[in-house]
Amino acid sequence: MTTKSCPFCDIVAGLAPATVVARWPDAIAIVPIDPVTKGHTLIIPRVHVDGPAEDPMVTGAVMQRAAEYAAAMRQPFNLLISEGRPATQSIRHAHAHVVPRATGDGLPLPWTPQQAAA
Repeated sequence: MTTKSCPFCDIVAGLAPATVVARWPDAIAIVPIDPVTKGHTLIIPRVHVDGPAEDPMVTGAVMQRAAEYAAAMRQPFNLLISEGRPATQSIRHAHAHVVPRATGDGLPLPWTPQQAAA
């Protein structure tokens, strides 16, 4: 299902460019435009769901795919999903972030002391 003016729906439908790094029947994995670390990946459901609270079954499937993808990396990672602009969701289409991490990478999470001190 494609929703008008949804960039992720356009990517899923093949109407917009993206670097797709994995595909499943229910989701795709793409490299975001501005990755925060090397290997940062978005896991996007093939159906449009505005946010994770809208359809917990879709959200659960996306988190499962994200965990499978992250496990294959064999390194530390953050697995994040956001609901709403105040929680940093910039595109209204549920998606998970797989963010590879390394000691000293300098990437704070929004609630870490490094972020508050900045």
